[in-house]
Amino acid sequence: MELNLRKSYIAWTSLLAIAPFFFWGTAMVAMKGVIPNTTPLFMAGVRLVPAGLLVLGYAALSGRPQPKSGLGWLWIGIFALLDGAMFQSFLAQGLVRTGAGLGSVIIDSQPLAVALLSSWLFGEIIGLWGWLGLGLGIIGISLIGLPDQWFIGLFQGETISFSFSWLGLLNSGELLMLLASLSMAVGTVTIRFVSRYADPVVATGWHMILGGIPLFVLSGFWESDQWSHLNLEGWLNLSYATVFGSAIAYGVFFYLASKSNLTSLSALTFLTPVFALTFGNLFLSEILSPLQWLGVSLTLVSIYLINQREKIAQHLQKLQSSKDSSTLAESTSNQ
Repeated sequence: MELNLRKSYIAWTSLLAIAPFFFWGTAMVAMKGVIPNTTPLFMAGVRLVPAGLLVLGYAALSGRPQPKSGLGWLWIGIFALLDGAMFQSFLAQGLVRTGAGLGSVIIDSQPLAVALLSSWLFGEIIGLWGWLGLGLGIIGISLIGLPDQWFIGLFQGETISFSFSWLGLLNSGELLMLLASLSMAVGTVTIRFVSRYADPVVATGWHMILGGIPLFVLSGFWESDQWSHLNLEGWLNLSYATVFGSAIAYGVFFYLASKSNLTSLSALTFLTPVFALTFGNLFLSEILSPLQWLGVSLTLVSIYLINQREKIAQHLQKLQSSKDSSTLAESTSNQ
């Protein structure tokens, strides 16, 4: 009985850990048809403020305490600036200026930054197998998101030329996506400090509201026709992205981030483009190329290596110790 309960608990926690990335991936699919009919800052605000209200409503119903100290509100403000206003604004503006594939590769490379920050700040051990997994994850999402022609050309010995200018870099979507990725990475690490002074679920709700309000203000100044072209389907897609892709996904993710190993949890971000591609194939008839399927496979292998890195290292160490003992015993018997 106890064994069955433990298995059920492990299965439930595994599903809970994967849920944010499933919802983020499927929310991207839901929003693909919405982006041309709205504006980026308005869309980012819609994803944050209503979702924050939902999270705070859940927190109130579950009896979670509101922040009481000035330090708590200070850390929530920093959290809101980094993961709310900066991440969502950079992401929304970057989507307008870069391709979705390249943009997703840059965004989903943030586990590298999280791993480095977590190792430096919290002493999390990455190890050989963790670094191998992170490397495979980057290769995997690159195969998923970047054009096949790039890799085919590299395999055939061709060189890819890039035109570069500092002005072009400052106005590029790639730079905005990189800034979005770094903002999310630092925001993910920040939740550890936030949770010392405030409930992580409550902090997540407030950071969405405090980070989303400036986006609505900026949208009012700089954008027009934010919702005039949205139909019922568009509002339903935005609602899905808000409720599931923001409220539930962010609430679960940052709750786990306040308690779990950040390197292992953040590595699951590699699943986001996998879910986006899979459901894009099911609902939007998007076809995956053989290289993209290879990328999906490498991504899954990378997640396994990162999350099982300590067990793999311990198992190999035991095998090596057993081998050394056998060698020593054989040498002794020969003498």
